[in-house]
Amino acid sequence: MTPLLGRRARQRWLHLIIGGALLMPYFLVGTVIVGAYRPQANVFTSPANQLTAFAYALPMAAVTALLPLARPLSVAVARALCGLPPDRPLADGPARTRQARIRSAAWFTLHVGLGGVISGMTLALVPFAVGVTGLPFFAAVRDTPVLDLPAALDRTWVLALAPLAGIAMLVALAGCAAAAGALLANRAPVLLGPTPDDRLAAAERRAAELAVRNRLARELHDSVGHALSAVTLQAGAARRVLDSDPEFVRAALTAIEETTRRTVGELDTVLGLLRTDDDGAPDAPSGPGLDALDRLLAHCGLPVAYAPDGGTDRVPAVVSREAYRIVQEGLSNALRHGGHGEPVRLRIAVRAGELEIVLDSPLSARPATVRPGGGLGLRGIAERAVLLGGRTEAGPLDGRWRLTARLPLHTPAQEQR
Repeated sequence: MTPLLGRRARQRWLHLIIGGALLMPYFLVGTVIVGAYRPQANVFTSPANQLTAFAYALPMAAVTALLPLARPLSVAVARALCGLPPDRPLADGPARTRQARIRSAAWFTLHVGLGGVISGMTLALVPFAVGVTGLPFFAAVRDTPVLDLPAALDRTWVLALAPLAGIAMLVALAGCAAAAGALLANRAPVLLGPTPDDRLAAAERRAAELAVRNRLARELHDSVGHALSAVTLQAGAARRVLDSDPEFVRAALTAIEETTRRTVGELDTVLGLLRTDDDGAPDAPSGPGLDALDRLLAHCGLPVAYAPDGGTDRVPAVVSREAYRIVQEGLSNALRHGGHGEPVRLRIAVRAGELEIVLDSPLSARPATVRPGGGLGLRGIAERAVLLGGRTEAGPLDGRWRLTARLPLHTPAQEQR
């Protein structure tokens, strides 16, 4: 009896009853229409007229279900009462496309149609079956005009079989409800599931979210990685001259303090961006730009000869932020792989609609493309440039290591930002 009266079967039966209740307003309008051209007929006592009103009700229900908000309401009820398997997901959100609205209307029509039939059977058959079951035991039931038993059935053997007949009616009703509920559960993933457009939109949202999170990871990598490299170098140099050059130690400690304070502020900013907004996607990352470059160079742990060619104050914000991170990553590479004591030469200029960054560092070992421990190094620099439609070059030149990045100042991707 579990398939007929188990918890899932009862929930699906309730779901059908709700469908029958939702059908009632449309059915009443249908009875008005039938009464308009059959004024002498009693709609509620004529099965033909009831079926005609039912036929009028279904198209009206389908039309109202074309509204975009009909799908999330149907999905919520179906998830709660249909007993759907977890591997067959339903769509989230309103039906925006034509295909989704048609599917939603088909589901609603099927729901209220089957619900109307099962609700009508429940209201009519349950009292009748109970009355039939009580025939052998209550004479008043046999005499009631509701049952209106013919004289041929007023026999002992018929009355003896009446309880079995009543129970069979209830079992048949439960079977019909279970079959209708199973049909709805089977059709729900098809009619309420995500359409190809829904899947494409979800994939695009996920891709955009992952892209932003990857950018956040790059921001963390570049900011914290540079700070750790600078702090490690300055702390090591200070330890070696701790007894002989206290002024240098004091300057190194001041640089370490400034570097860590700046990095903690950037870390707080990036971690704050990991929170999600109303759409469940992280905010776009932001950070320092070329206007903060002097502070970076002052505490990077290397002597830097910086030669700005002018025009950098008119660089768009998104290009300025990426340029700052490229310079920061280039200095981190120079800290770990360059020769010590020799200055790094940095030139930033605006030329032919591009921002050109040239960083020359002493060549003692080639910078690693991928940092130990999962860093990005030169690959991360290249990815930043490609995102803006730019390009990078890196390699030895005249006994030094040269990193060159060219970023377009105006691209469609930047305008969308």
